[in-house]
Amino acid sequence: MIEGNFDIRVRYSDTDQMGYVYYGRYANFYEIARVELFRKLGFTYSQLEGEGIGMPVIQMENKFIIPAKYDEIIKINIQIKEIPSAKILFYYRLYNKKKNLINTATTLLTFIDLQTKKAVRIPKKLLEIINNNFSEKGNR
Repeated sequence: MIEGNFDIRVRYSDTDQMGYVYYGRYANFYEIARVELFRKLGFTYSQLEGEGIGMPVIQMENKFIIPAKYDEIIKINIQIKEIPSAKILFYYRLYNKKKNLINTATTLLTFIDLQTKKAVRIPKKLLEIINNNFSEKGNR
């Protein structure tokens, strides 16, 4: 497993009229966590795109438990539990400052050639980085 924890502050633009995070904004939070996890591993999205590879989301599932609110700090826990090949599955748990679980989710992404838009396998360099950082317990 590979694991990361990242904090973000809920901005006014993330909220609805009730001051709660608008449900559509959670996808942005998941993306922030994915980008930061890859950065932490030493392989950025811009490097991936520089190699002509994209990672579109092909499936997203989430569960809203309690609302996140304006100006709260949210901790996003992200995990990769399986070695990817042509697809990569991310798991998320979001917590508020009181450590209450507010949201759980998964996103499934695939790797595509940016020119042909056809599915490809995970780039060798990224797979090597994931394999080198993969552990039974995860990494923080």
